Amino acid sequence: MFNSLANIFKIQDLRRKILITLGLIFIYRIGCFIPTPGVDGQALSQFFEKLTQKQGATLFGFINLFTGGALRRLSVFALGIMPYISASIIMQLLTAVIPALEKIAKEGRAGYEKINQYTRYGTVLLCIVQGFFLSLWLENKGNFFGMTIVPYPGFLFRLNTVITLCAGTIFIMWLGEQIQERGIGNGISLIITASILSRLPSSLYQLWVLYSPFNPAQRQISTFTVVSLFILWFLVIVGVVLFSQAQRRIPVQYARRVVGRRIYGGQSTYLPIRVDMAGVIAIIFAQSVLLFPSTLATFFPKASFLNRVFSQFIRSQGLWYNLSYVILIIFFMYFYTAIVFNPVEIANNLKKYGGFIPGVRPGENTAKYLDYIATRLVFAGAIYISLIAILPSLIMRTFNIPSYAIASFFGGTTVLIFVGVMLDTMRQIESQLILHHYQGFMKKGKLRGRR
Repeated sequence: MFNSLANIFKIQDLRRKILITLGLIFIYRIGCFIPTPGVDGQALSQFFEKLTQKQGATLFGFINLFTGGALRRLSVFALGIMPYISASIIMQLLTAVIPALEKIAKEGRAGYEKINQYTRYGTVLLCIVQGFFLSLWLENKGNFFGMTIVPYPGFLFRLNTVITLCAGTIFIMWLGEQIQERGIGNGISLIITASILSRLPSSLYQLWVLYSPFNPAQRQISTFTVVSLFILWFLVIVGVVLFSQAQRRIPVQYARRVVGRRIYGGQSTYLPIRVDMAGVIAIIFAQSVLLFPSTLATFFPKASFLNRVFSQFIRSQGLWYNLSYVILIIFFMYFYTAIVFNPVEIANNLKKYGGFIPGVRPGENTAKYLDYIATRLVFAGAIYISLIAILPSLIMRTFNIPSYAIASFFGGTTVLIFVGVMLDTMRQIESQLILHHYQGFMKKGKLRGRR
């Protein structure tokens, strides 16, 4: 493996792509520290600290995770890439239900460009809406425990905030596209990964403070707990890698056809169906739905019924919270799979090109068979995703870890995104090494990305 890492920098084209990728990610991280004009960043950071202590996890904290702390400072990248991800998911869902968009999507490269352009328009629209409501929220002192976040509120502040945040998200989107075209890996995914990993040093520092190796009197967690956490982290990484690569291969046989003097078909292949079809998208949807009531509760008075009930529900991280979380994940796993996996279309394509599954009649019977297999695979994948998702709360309760920021690095969205993006990037690097007649990362087998 070390020889493969050394070979990366021997290939001029690959070395240039990696340096471009690292440079663009560095530019993104610099932008996360450029403040939005008209906002008291120090007061806003104090508010997020108090909010975490009183309300626990909220939708603001979830968004702050994907922006690498930019929302906490309200930098020019405060909205992050989330509007683009939301627009992409919306367009993907609309493509599956609107025939006109579905027709455009099947036009090949030209159709992809059109859908991508519509996604950009949707991103701008979402940025304008989110930026406007965020500016209104910042102006209201009642939302910040009486602290003044915006010294000079008004129309100019709202206009400036909308333009600044919208431009920041568009610039991030452009950086992701440049990484995709000129660098290595999926640009948007790498930006999200960089945002998540940027919180790793502070989480490790919090773990160091809790352990206090040089001051046993202030130690809050034992050596056994620290060792157990890192062993668990290694096992979780291995498990996520195995499930991310897992797939059910359905054998497909193509009938032999004679066209003129040529013979087509006659070969055997397989149809791969992934165990983890939705993956992190199901967790994102479930977390958004679950944390939305808690976020709304912050807008009500502290003594109100809604504030007390939802805050206690989220902070408890108990049985009902985890049970609701698992149910939502399973629902969104099936929902998203139903959108992206169409057994009828696959069966028709197989029949059109002379392919069939041995022992299954082409057409409707093939579609039913594929649906039967996919339904059971999705359930197995949903159980796996649910275990990974609730792992941080289980770690907090089992090992008495007070900070969710520490526990989130041992499971949940953080691990799934990090492992998935790293596998995808390593697969692309490995293909470049093999293309230039160098050995890849693995002597036997090969890496498979998420797609």
